[in-house]
Amino acid sequence: MTDTQKKELQIFATKARMGVLEGVYNAKAGHPGGSLSICDVLSVLYNTELRVDPKNPKAENRDRFVLSKGHAAPALYATLALKGFFPVEDLKTLRKSDSYLQGHPNMDKVPGVDMSTGSLGQGISTAVGMSLGAKLDNADYRVYTILGDGELQEGQVWEAAMFAGNKGLDNLVAFIDNNNLQIDGTMDEVNAPYPIAEKFAAFNWNVLEIDGHDYDAIEKALADAKACKGKPTAVVMKTVKGKGVSYMENAVGWHGSAPNTEQYEQAMAELKAALAELEA
Repeated sequence: MTDTQKKELQIFATKARMGVLEGVYNAKAGHPGGSLSICDVLSVLYNTELRVDPKNPKAENRDRFVLSKGHAAPALYATLALKGFFPVEDLKTLRKSDSYLQGHPNMDKVPGVDMSTGSLGQGISTAVGMSLGAKLDNADYRVYTILGDGELQEGQVWEAAMFAGNKGLDNLVAFIDNNNLQIDGTMDEVNAPYPIAEKFAAFNWNVLEIDGHDYDAIEKALADAKACKGKPTAVVMKTVKGKGVSYMENAVGWHGSAPNTEQYEQAMAELKAALAELEA
């Protein structure tokens, strides 16, 4: 990846983080922490990897993306808006009673959303089903999903992982957003799923461990996943919850809290400064 390409991806991710803040602030509710931590991987996926078309979001041969950690919808919405699936201005309607952008993604109402998610554990299960469907249909589309590390406490995740490994679904890539925080505290304080990599490997997955904010590492992981035959790929990403906003980083309280006006203005000032530096 060239420096120019990397900078373009960083600019996109920064704008996506601004979109997250716009949505959550105007809604006075939402989940900023875990949304901010996945903006970098979404930037790479939607700008370099996924075969999708905003003008034809239901194209049969498109790649599929499932946000298994559905509460991070603000990040997905911001990404889709920046890619032209719907107006960026609509991000401000997040969670409003008359808005199509609700707290969790709805495939029937939001262009670009391939699966309605919210109940943790169900997203990866549907992604596995999509991957199997592609195999049965001899279709060449690939399926990508993002799970939270707290989500790994759901038994359904491991049922899906067992099935995918057993069926050799090498058209499936699961990213695990390992920011080590969930709503009630750190993973160790609640119910740690560690060691994550070893668990997926035990279910016959190709497992990669990366820095989830390193664009080169994300790009290489995607290439390695495509090169791996006979196994699905799990990419365990070490990330920072609240990435990009100083007072939100690694702060569990921002899992599901909206900033007040002063906090919003500080966050936007930091992101605008970062954007200006990237665009200089």
